[in-house]
Amino acid sequence: MSNVYDKAHELKKTLAESEEFTALKSLHEQIAADDIAKRMLDNFRKLQLELQQKQMQGVQITEEEAQQAQQQFELVQQHELISKLMEAEQRLSVIIGDVNKIITEPLEEIYGNPDQQ
Repeated sequence: MSNVYDKAHELKKTLAESEEFTALKSLHEQIAADDIAKRMLDNFRKLQLELQQKQMQGVQITEEEAQQAQQQFELVQQHELISKLMEAEQRLSVIIGDVNKIITEPLEEIYGNPDQQ
């Protein structure tokens, strides 16, 4: 019987070699080399993090903050590299979610699926 950790490392290697991951890595490198894109993305991610932290602390986000976040999002979406990066992140996120669902199926057999209750 194979070791679950060996399989996990094999999965890690497969993911790192996937087209989706290599595309994401390339886009990160391109953005890092583009001062404007890097600054725009850093500012957007900083704002996202601040708003998420507020929500986690139970602090209500103001209408002004929500509008600012929407404006920042629209601005970064207009930058071709950042837009491509966000699309690549989404594709990889779907893959990771699918893999997570697959590997947790044995637990669903024991505990059931909370999404279906």
